[in-house]
Amino acid sequence: MLLAVFADIHANRPAFEACLAAARARKVERMILLGDYVGYGADPEWTVETVMGLVEHGAVAIRGNHDDAVVTASETMNAEAQAAIEWTRGRLSLAQQRFLGQLPMTSEDDDRLFVHSEASGPARWRYVQSTADAARSMIATKAQVTFCGHIHRPALYSMSVTAKMTSFVPTSDVAVQLLRGRQWLAVAGSVGQPRDGNPAAAFLTYDTASRNITYCRVPYDIDAAAQRIRDNGLPPWLADRLAMGR
Repeated sequence: MLLAVFADIHANRPAFEACLAAARARKVERMILLGDYVGYGADPEWTVETVMGLVEHGAVAIRGNHDDAVVTASETMNAEAQAAIEWTRGRLSLAQQRFLGQLPMTSEDDDRLFVHSEASGPARWRYVQSTADAARSMIATKAQVTFCGHIHRPALYSMSVTAKMTSFVPTSDVAVQLLRGRQWLAVAGSVGQPRDGNPAAAFLTYDTASRNITYCRVPYDIDAAAQRIRDNGLPPWLADRLAMGR
């Protein structure tokens, strides 16, 4: 089965629409959504409604920290992120907020684990920024392949049976086979707010039969997404950063 994995959409409708179209063009059979559907961007209602529709048709959806912040009001964020969360809270319907609040922190399927942050403490929202972080996550699960987001930068880590770690930044549109002798952690990058210097939206595909993973980058109408942020009175930096990929 060919999976499409999306993370950190952040209410960026043009980016998510472009990624969904690209995934469907690749004939993906199931969609996996790793959280942070809201926050930063200006289209939370449309994004959450779209995710709800995908789940009704068999997609897996995980809760992210921004989704959690909308419904629990217990997350502490920087001023700009907090302003976007408070604005978002006023835009979502009760049904949409209930949907976010009921999302699981993790989901497992065969030898795969799906989580927004990492496996050792999903609700602590820790970032995978190094081989040490990746090792902590992989040691905490029996899954052979973990898929996560949260850091907004694509990366791929592996750990051997002797705990030797490898890491690299994947090249777009180049398939990598995840060998069975190692444990893997794939960081999907961000659909709606990439932070690796490349402003193109990011997602990945994974073939469960061949075990090939392919990282994908998709151009989208950044100006339209940025203008929506400005038009809705959200902090200007949230719009400006989109074109910089940071």
